[in-house]
This record gives sequence, C-alpha cells and structure tokens, in this order.
Amino acid sequence: MIRVKLPTHLRNLAHVNGEVELDIEHIGEASMSTVLDALESRYPVLRGTIRDMNTGKRRAFVRYFACEQDLSHDPADTPLPKEVIAGDEPLLIVGAMAGG
Repeated sequence: MIRVKLPTHLRNLAHVNGEVELDIEHIGEASMSTVLDALESRYPVLRGTIRDMNTGKRRAFVRYFACEQDLSHDPADTPLPKEVIAGDEPLLIVGAMAGG
C-alpha cells in the first residue's frame, strides 16, 4: 500500500481527510506514473489537477517529495523509493508557491 499526502485544496476537492492509501498492482515496480494513475482512477475529480490531462506532465506549480527528496523532475516511470513502496514513508504532493 502506498500512502499519499495531498495538499489541502486537493483533499477538499476529492472529499478526503488525511492521507490517501492506494493499493497498487505490481507494487515493487511502482512509479510516480502508476501512483498518479491509481489516484486519478480512485478520485476522478483530481484528473487534470496534478498533471496535464493531454500530456501527462506534471503541472508547473505541483511538486512531488518523498524521503526528503524532490522527485518533481524525475522521469514519471522512475521507481519510487523503497520506503514509499513499503508504506513506511508517504509520497507528498505539494502545491508550490511563487511570487515576490
């Protein structure tokens, strides 16, 4: 099971409290892409909010973190850290801030 923490506005949109737990087939091969596919399948209202619906690319002001590492620029098919796959650490989806 993979644990995902969403920013408040996406939790509100999906009507969830706290972490989301996702069961992923072939969990040993889990990547950002497979997690986001499972998340959007379970919560269709999130389609297009985290990644572009047409290209599948991460939205500009969304970042991914796990195990104190920024995974935002890793290829979508890169395997997630083993701690995330084991459920010991959550995958964080964070809304980035910009401005001056």
